[in-house]
Amino acid sequence: MSDASPSIQVLSVVKRYGSLAAVAGVDLSIARGESVALLGPNGAGKTTLVEMIEGLIHADEGEIRIDGLSWKTQAGAIRGKLGTCLQDAKLPERLHVEEILELFCSFHGRGRDRVEELLAMVELSDARKQMAGKISGGQRQRLALATAIAGEPDILVLDEPTTGVDPAARRQIWTILEGLRSRGATLLLTTHFMDEAERLCDRVVLMEAGRILDQGTVPELLARGQASSLDDLFLRLAGRRIVE
Repeated sequence: MSDASPSIQVLSVVKRYGSLAAVAGVDLSIARGESVALLGPNGAGKTTLVEMIEGLIHADEGEIRIDGLSWKTQAGAIRGKLGTCLQDAKLPERLHVEEILELFCSFHGRGRDRVEELLAMVELSDARKQMAGKISGGQRQRLALATAIAGEPDILVLDEPTTGVDPAARRQIWTILEGLRSRGATLLLTTHFMDEAERLCDRVVLMEAGRILDQGTVPELLARGQASSLDDLFLRLAGRRIVE
């Protein structure tokens, strides 16, 4: 495998549900160490695309490769490289925060030192003995992120990582993701928030009706669309505003 191969490569991928093409022929390449946001209204196909990249569902057509490996034939090797944080992560509510991290670290052969590192990284050291079902929404999202990075994955995929959390928790999550990015991790995230995409990502991919409308850096997209903001740009491209 060449060091030049993309972290994530989506090749003419289609996913149908009955007569609806939730993803309708998407091509996307994400370089190693790049941070990319998928932006679009509800129903644009973002989550379906992310779930295929995560290996949770399979494409009807096309192929997805992770670090040069194919989900079709090398799923075991891919799982060791990929960390995922779902939109609504379900964690054992009656386990303590610390116990959950011990469990996830054990999946990756990691011990106590990694648990302590994660607790500090996501600022949950003081909540270590609280049950997951009793912590706040922002704490739960940070805990879910900690489980996703327990094995120090090279590639992290996050589906709306800050939806439903308060502004302070949102900023905390941003800081964690910026730290991972500075260490060279590849990030792919879906979001409804323009400021989140601008702050965290090198490139923004605009989706609508299962297709990619446009992609590029924020300045490139605004210049091409003659728009003053990403929200205004999406209104011009898709004919309707992104709903937060």
